[in-house]
Amino acid sequence: MSLSNEEIKQIALLARLNLSELEVQQLSNQLSVILDNFKILEEIDTSNVNPTAQTFELENVDRLDEISTPIDRELTLEGAPRSQDGYFRVRGVLE
Repeated sequence: MSLSNEEIKQIALLARLNLSELEVQQLSNQLSVILDNFKILEEIDTSNVNPTAQTFELENVDRLDEISTPIDRELTLEGAPRSQDGYFRVRGVLE
């Protein structure tokens, strides 16, 4: 399936991309190859394949909570760009 340059420009407009003419031409070729590959995949008979979102079994990876010695505050704050009164100092995010 071949995409025209106009179709690529429309897709770029929807994606809010500013493409040069060279990029439009390159993407036209690349996206056409991708769509051709999807056409090949559509021909595969999947009637005997159960729909699934995962190709492998999922299992939770849990670990036991272990009590340990807390990290030293002074040692932690040594790596901070800014600290004040034993806390990390960051710029305010609300005005």
